[in-house]
Amino acid sequence: SCRHVTNISSAEAMNTCYIASTYSTYSMEEIVAAAPGGFRWFQLYIHQNRRLSEQLVQRAEALGFQALVLTVDVPYGGKRRVDIHNNFQLPPHMEVENFRGSIEVGAVERCMVTPEGWARAPCPSKNDRSEYGLPAHSFDPSVCWDDIYWLRSLTHLPIIVKGILTQEDADLAMKHGVQGIIVSNHGGRQLDSTPATINALIEIKETVQDRIEVYVDGGIRTGSDVLKALALGAKYVFIGRPTLWGLAYKGEEGLREVLQILKDEFHLSMALAGCKKVSEIGRHLVQFSRL
Repeated sequence: SCRHVTNISSAEAMNTCYIASTYSTYSMEEIVAAAPGGFRWFQLYIHQNRRLSEQLVQRAEALGFQALVLTVDVPYGGKRRVDIHNNFQLPPHMEVENFRGSIEVGAVERCMVTPEGWARAPCPSKNDRSEYGLPAHSFDPSVCWDDIYWLRSLTHLPIIVKGILTQEDADLAMKHGVQGIIVSNHGGRQLDSTPATINALIEIKETVQDRIEVYVDGGIRTGSDVLKALALGAKYVFIGRPTLWGLAYKGEEGLREVLQILKDEFHLSMALAGCKKVSEIGRHLVQFSRL
């Protein structure tokens, strides 16, 4: 699959920010080479081997990534029933490229998805693809707020925390010196019944005000969704599943079409709501239901 390379190329062409995951099947170097002028952030999952995470942060900064996105809602992998139902496994021709040479992925225990959740499973050879595809013990469940100070000691990049859903955590994030927050429930794939991010955005923005930037992902499907998110305080929105739909439809061209559709719908929604420019978008545009 060339999804990550296609994504960053499309993002660059559409002047859109792209967040590259630690667990991409393309390395940071390959992503940068595909779109050297792209607006890109690096999404960090802290590994139990902290030295590996240090190296990733240093590589990201050296390669010109503009921000570090710390994922805080995955101390463990969630029980992802769709993956279990589909018996999802990393295809044999793919590897977690950012760890190539650092972890012998094919010769260590890995995590597999089971009806009970994630479990350790031996992987005696690279031909055994019954596992989920990541080395066991990848995620560090001990991650805490003080790790922001640790990351700050490693990099000059702005640190953005992804996975905030409450005003209390937003306040703690600010107290620990982050430069931004992504309001996110990980696409609803980590914990069932978490709040919709559009609802969580309201209380988080009320807490943060304009002291740091607030972004949101999850459930963005139309340009009017973008308008509502900005009206409720988001600086940017991020999308996930719609990118996959565009790629499945027509590869890079399909993804560009998805981004263009959202852009066109957003501009139309602005016009119909009476906004000539983004600075005129405000909470007054959103009508809250009265129960």
